[in-house]
Amino acid sequence: MKKTLLVLITISLMISACGPQAAAPANIPILPTIIPSSTNTFISEATQTLTPLPTATATPIPHPMSIIGMRAGDYPGSEITIVKELDRGLNYRRYYAYYLSEGLKIYALLTIPNGEMPEGGFPAIVFNHGYIPPDVYKTTERYIAYVDEIAKAGYVVFRIDYRGHDASEGEASGAYGSPGYQIDVLNAVASIKQLPEVNPEKIGMWGHSMGGYLTLRTMVISDDVKVGVIWAGVVASYTDLLYNWRRTGSFTPSPSSSGRGWRTGWIEAYGAPADNPAFWDSVSANSYLADLSGPLELHHGTLDEDVPLDFSIRLAEQARSVGKTADLYTYEGDNHNISKYFSTAMQRTIAFFDLTLK
Repeated sequence: MKKTLLVLITISLMISACGPQAAAPANIPILPTIIPSSTNTFISEATQTLTPLPTATATPIPHPMSIIGMRAGDYPGSEITIVKELDRGLNYRRYYAYYLSEGLKIYALLTIPNGEMPEGGFPAIVFNHGYIPPDVYKTTERYIAYVDEIAKAGYVVFRIDYRGHDASEGEASGAYGSPGYQIDVLNAVASIKQLPEVNPEKIGMWGHSMGGYLTLRTMVISDDVKVGVIWAGVVASYTDLLYNWRRTGSFTPSPSSSGRGWRTGWIEAYGAPADNPAFWDSVSANSYLADLSGPLELHHGTLDEDVPLDFSIRLAEQARSVGKTADLYTYEGDNHNISKYFSTAMQRTIAFFDLTLK
């Protein structure tokens, strides 16, 4: 009898399930019906209105040569490896060394003062040389007198070879259309800060010609460089580099300046400065002078046939207009290397470094 009753109850339940669905209790909300759609919308039963879902907006990727793009990079440097000791200077030791930049061995001339190290370490100068054809460049043969004067004044000097120069690994692609040399400089700063003899809070930078371009850019990309000295620097905006750089001296074009270089490629890709000023401003350090990491001192000969004096004059004016220090010395009748007034310019250079770093 119990078995018959159980069967009847089961049949009754099955019949109820096949009939009209009972209304949901009042305390259980009715969820909206989700309708798949290529337009990313859902329709609500209550309102029957389409509600757009939020869509992600792509963040533009900055150009790798832009100041913003360079700031976003990672420049850890490495420990500096001593390869061999060279002939000693008057009051300092000289070494052939290397560090790492994007996995490349970048070689350098390193000087370390003799005597007792000051509390916190010696101040240091990262030294950026000007353009020299990579196939003739030699670490131990260039800018020796310049390095000697700064080293004798009690500074660690790190005069780096850019990628593709002498024994440095990588391709020498030029500074103005490729970020490689700039990356090498930023990694040099990180590397010299790791040297036990160096005070990491007292890093300065010296640059000549193309090295001045790299120095100025470094000082608006990184806060690690506290003072900069630039001799005959390529320190103009990219618009001026395009239209106001007429070289009449012994200048030899860099790899990116010959053939179909960055000028042609960038104009084709982004338009001329008049048509796309935002792009050309983004790659110009002159657009970011309010972010200079320290004071500048500029030196330029009035008869420089390789880099216009106007570049240094204009930079000094631009930096001062945003409240930055930019002292400018001109040398009447002197050339791109400031050969006639070398001693005077070097004395002023060292005094300027001393003022900030000692």
